[in-house]
Amino acid sequence: MVKASLSKHNGSNGDSTNGNITRDIVAKLWNLCNILRDDGITYNEYVTELTYLLFLKMLAETGKESRLPENYRWQDLDDRQGLEQLEFYKQLLLDLGSPKKVNDAVVLAIFTDAQTKLRKPTNLKAITDAIDALDWFSAREEGLGNLYEGLLEKNAAEKKSGAGQYFTPRPLIDAIVRLIKPQAGEVIQDPAAGTAGFLVAADHYIKAQTDDFYQLSSKAQEFQICQAFRGLELVPDTHRLCLMNLMLHGIESPVDCGDSLSPDGETLGKADVILTNPPFGTKKGGGRPTRNDFSITAETSNKQLAFVEHIYRALKPNGRAAVVLPDNVLFEDNTGKKLRQQLMELCDLHTILRLPTGIFYAQGVKTNVLFFTRGKSDRGNTKAVWVYDMRANTNTFGKTRQLTLADFAEFEAAFGEDPYGKSPRIDQGEEGRFRCFTREQISDRNDNLDIAWLRDTSDDPEDEMTEPEEIAAAIATHLKNALAAIDGLIEELN
Repeated sequence: MVKASLSKHNGSNGDSTNGNITRDIVAKLWNLCNILRDDGITYNEYVTELTYLLFLKMLAETGKESRLPENYRWQDLDDRQGLEQLEFYKQLLLDLGSPKKVNDAVVLAIFTDAQTKLRKPTNLKAITDAIDALDWFSAREEGLGNLYEGLLEKNAAEKKSGAGQYFTPRPLIDAIVRLIKPQAGEVIQDPAAGTAGFLVAADHYIKAQTDDFYQLSSKAQEFQICQAFRGLELVPDTHRLCLMNLMLHGIESPVDCGDSLSPDGETLGKADVILTNPPFGTKKGGGRPTRNDFSITAETSNKQLAFVEHIYRALKPNGRAAVVLPDNVLFEDNTGKKLRQQLMELCDLHTILRLPTGIFYAQGVKTNVLFFTRGKSDRGNTKAVWVYDMRANTNTFGKTRQLTLADFAEFEAAFGEDPYGKSPRIDQGEEGRFRCFTREQISDRNDNLDIAWLRDTSDDPEDEMTEPEEIAAAIATHLKNALAAIDGLIEELN
């Protein structure tokens, strides 16, 4: 029976959902990282290491250890001491990543090429003892998925980890999902899945609409658990975190390790909904996409432009998308302009949200959310674009001023209830934040969609930086943006 496999959840994933016990457990787990730094372990390595151990422990706590071969389970590791425990752990990681030992596809994917960075037996024992001492009964009640998401968010918030450079803030994810309104029975895709934030949030939303799927038939429940969500993640270590996050939320859909800008992306198939924050910058090594179905971006190394082409080609007719993109996608000439023209022909690009600065770890990155619907025909689908400016004269977000779901309330009200952007809307004029621009007006702008009309008198968040890590990150971001622009110019000249 499918219902027995449903995981407990507490509504939308975001800063308001994790209970006090979950936050306390996350803090305790994170504090262990201070011990491991003496072992030469970085923050990202620590979270990956912790994923291996938490996977074993959570299978024990949820009664699912049958997914593991005998003698490779939590108690087998926890009962050991000293050097014997460390040597056993090293062998366990090797064996759980071997098809000769393991039949479970998720287990294999999580442990493929897994290696421990631990060198001191005392550190391994400190972690296993600390994990054993946690309040697992309460953690199960609040949802183990919430616990793991809290750990991922903690890692992203730690500047020195670098994990939050383009980490999509949970309140932004939740606001996007609430506007797009994914429905039971729809195929939902993220071609740059990361740690599965968008997919998990969509799952939470659908569960909230269907009483944890109990309003659905058994066949429909099975679809939601095993087929509704599709995605790819390029980085193996991030893919492990993604699989763990999905598993703890009861999602068994295939999210593989691969490159959406290669033929892997074609295997994702068509989707009803695409939600994503694709990586910014150029393709590694300056390479071009290797997709046979690309036309506009076939010769560019600009990843975000290529991802846009993937998205509108992967949408079913009347399929809807929301994608986080940097400003250069809106104003770049040549390939960028051709892409925008094709996007507005094939899709109804009905809304652009200009996001405030400072919400991403990488200072200097200015971003937007593009909301669009794939047309039933291939011509003239965009009649007008509504632009909401959440950037000008707004709070500076960062460590001291966290982004919350409440910050999106005015935009959500202006957007309206219709997920296709068809709700009645009011143009607020030159003094307001929400304005409408016809396709003809955009054409007169040379199809430049980087539209701003409010005079911004707020301080630049970069002027307030004091910590060396922040300043270095901002400089690195500006250099990357400049290099991406130069690469694009060289491509056009060639």
